[in-house]
Amino acid sequence: MNAPDRPAEPRLTSLSHGGGCGCKIAPGVLSEILKGTAAMPVPKELLVGIETSDDAAVYQLNAEQALIATTDFFMPIVDDPYDFGRIAATNAISDVYAMGGRPILALALVGMPINVLSTQTIGRILEGGASVCRAAGIPIAGGHTIDSVEAIYGLVALGLVHPKHVKRNADARPGDLLVLGKPLGVGVMSAALKKGELDAAGYARMIACTTQLNTPGPDLAALPGVHALTDVTGFGLAGHALEMARGARCEVQLEWSAVPLLPGVRALAAQGFVTGASGRNWAGYGTDVVLPAVFAAEDQALLSDPQTSGGLLVSCAPAELDAVLAVFGRHGFGEAVVVGRIAATSGAPRLVVS
Repeated sequence: MNAPDRPAEPRLTSLSHGGGCGCKIAPGVLSEILKGTAAMPVPKELLVGIETSDDAAVYQLNAEQALIATTDFFMPIVDDPYDFGRIAATNAISDVYAMGGRPILALALVGMPINVLSTQTIGRILEGGASVCRAAGIPIAGGHTIDSVEAIYGLVALGLVHPKHVKRNADARPGDLLVLGKPLGVGVMSAALKKGELDAAGYARMIACTTQLNTPGPDLAALPGVHALTDVTGFGLAGHALEMARGARCEVQLEWSAVPLLPGVRALAAQGFVTGASGRNWAGYGTDVVLPAVFAAEDQALLSDPQTSGGLLVSCAPAELDAVLAVFGRHGFGEAVVVGRIAATSGAPRLVVS
């Protein structure tokens, strides 16, 4: 007697209440959750902890080395399992690059609905992640798996950096220029994809953007005129720019017309393809953002659009700009561009958009 056919598997994104970095807890809620943790004792070797909402923890090992430790995982942002694994791994490793370090190894974090997805599908997710780790030159040295209601995949990523080259998001200086390494719009594209409205060309652009490793990070961190570094992920460009402003007690001035966008995303946003996370982001920090008198709703949505595996955001001295752009160019980030500047302020830190 033949075994019954296995029911067709659902789309990966249908198993997710939110995909990619759009799964992040909203900034305001997260601040409330974490408000009591800052009182924990901090050893002197911990160069970067939770106090600046930075990309990773950094612990000094000796005079020449500091260990970068970070983790990132989320639910599917795309339906192709191999692409999902690639995106999740690229996103997790990015936090090591954003601190100015080089990755050394990763551990896999895997939660899968094993009665819903086949072992072949789950295997393809892990293969996608492994392919990115190979590209980054690191092994997946272990990990942890659980049976989960939603499909979850990500990495613990470890890296090394010279203590003098650690770049926090909080050390921007007045007069600095802001350079963004990747265009925005991944959240909008993911919303359109989930509703079946993203064409093949748009999908290809989305995958190319979200699987491009942020390898310029270490070379940027070695430049003396680079003062602060972060990557733009779940809180959107506005949220991560505000983290810079708050850390440095400065004002970030953003020139919206200079901000690069993925082709077609503004039209998609105007049609209503916006993630719920975009609105939650804005509710969490919109009061600290000054917009022009006339600013389209789709532009506001893109300003707070959650980026999965987004670009590096660099705060550098004007004299270092050519070197910064040259580093981006050598690593294949030809769209890197100046999007704003850092200014002194006597008031509360804020983001001013022009």
